[in-house]
Amino acid sequence: MINIEIPGYGNLYIENVLMDYNGTIASGGKLISSLKNIIEKLSNKVNLYVITADTFGTVSRELENLPIEIIKIKKNDERLKKLEALKKLGPKKTIAYGNGNNDSLMLKEASVGICILGDEGASKEVLESSDLIIGSIEKGLNLLVEPNKLKATLRY
Repeated sequence: MINIEIPGYGNLYIENVLMDYNGTIASGGKLISSLKNIIEKLSNKVNLYVITADTFGTVSRELENLPIEIIKIKKNDERLKKLEALKKLGPKKTIAYGNGNNDSLMLKEASVGICILGDEGASKEVLESSDLIIGSIEKGLNLLVEPNKLKATLRY
């Protein structure tokens, strides 16, 4: 668990990290290789989940031997399915990461929704649904490795 006290924002008790796959932690169906060490570090503190419609059919192979649970969803109503997965994990104890329209409800309802502005860009809707926008998933996940950075950004 990660506990973060953020002045004016509230206290966060994070047990879960829910991440979109393509466009967030993967590009073209391939895991961003620099994430392996960060994933290993975070897995000692929180439960890690990837939610995806697996557009490229690569998620199982790419995340093999990593401490991440894969949640596969069908390619229709992805927004609602991602929101349902978040609700099962508990929105108040889950931070979510995404970049596309289909991530907007999940990011809006998570305790902290983080938009990743990576190679694919990010939709306007997801920008407006997020608590924070950051330029890479490495930097976004490192906010949990070094929680004072998250505190500095979100405090009032």
